[in-house]
Amino acid sequence: MPGIAKKYMACRDGKHATVEKFYEFKNATETTVDLYFYGDIVSDWWGAWQEEDQYPEAIKNFLTEANGRDLNIYINSGGGSVFAGIAIYNMLKRYQGRKTVHVDALAGSIASVIVFADSDMPTIPSNAYLMIHKPWAGCEGNATELRKMAETLDAVESGIWSIYAEHLAEGVDIETVKGLMEAETWLNGTQAAEYFRVKVGEENTIAAAVQDYTKLYCRNAPKEILKPEDAAGQQDTAEQEKRKQIVALTMAHMGQ
Repeated sequence: MPGIAKKYMACRDGKHATVEKFYEFKNATETTVDLYFYGDIVSDWWGAWQEEDQYPEAIKNFLTEANGRDLNIYINSGGGSVFAGIAIYNMLKRYQGRKTVHVDALAGSIASVIVFADSDMPTIPSNAYLMIHKPWAGCEGNATELRKMAETLDAVESGIWSIYAEHLAEGVDIETVKGLMEAETWLNGTQAAEYFRVKVGEENTIAAAVQDYTKLYCRNAPKEILKPEDAAGQQDTAEQEKRKQIVALTMAHMGQ
C-alpha cells in the first residue's frame, strides 16, 4: 500500500477497540520516497473509509518519517474535504525536500490544489484531468444558517483563488479561472496548460478515480471516465443507497 496504511481491530465495545498505524514507503531510496493520493481527501482517520484515503495527520506523520527526502507525488483523486486539502497543501509547501507531482488520471476539486505543491511545475498527461469548481457543502437549517454557510463557502473559495493565482500561465488572470470554477470545468493536460503553469505529460492508461464524492457534487464529468452503469444511471438501487448513506455520514463528520 503506497503512503500511509493502517491496521485496526473493530469490536462492539468502542472503549476496547484498538488502532495500530504504520508506514510503508514504496520505492524509497536514500534520497527519494513516493507519496500517493489515490483516494478521497478526508479530515481524519475516522473519515478514511478506504486505506487509499489521505488526511492531514497521516501526511504530517509521513513527512516526518520522510525526513527531508525528495518526494515523488502521484495523484488520482476526486477530492474531498477542502480544509483537509488546504492543510495538506500547506504542509507539502513547507516541506524541505523537493516535490515532483504527477497527475496519474484525475486531480479533482481540492486535489487540484494539492497538485500545485510541486516545487516547479506539476505534470498532467494529455489524457488526465484537472477538475476545478466552486466549493460545495451539504447544509440544512434556517435562513440565517444557510446564509452563513454561503458566506463560509465564499471565504473558502477566495482561499482557493489565492493558491491558483500563484500558478497561472502567462497572460491568464484569476477572473478567467473564477469563471471556469463557476462552470465546473474538466481540463485535460493540454487544456490545463492553457490556464496554469503545468507540464503536459504523455498519455497513460490509468483509470480516473471518480469516487462517491465526485458523483455526489459534480455535474460535468466526462462520459469517457464514468463507468457505463454510472453514466446511464443504472447502478444497483440498494448499493447506490448504501453508498449515499456512507457518504452522507462522512460528510456530516467532516463538517463538525
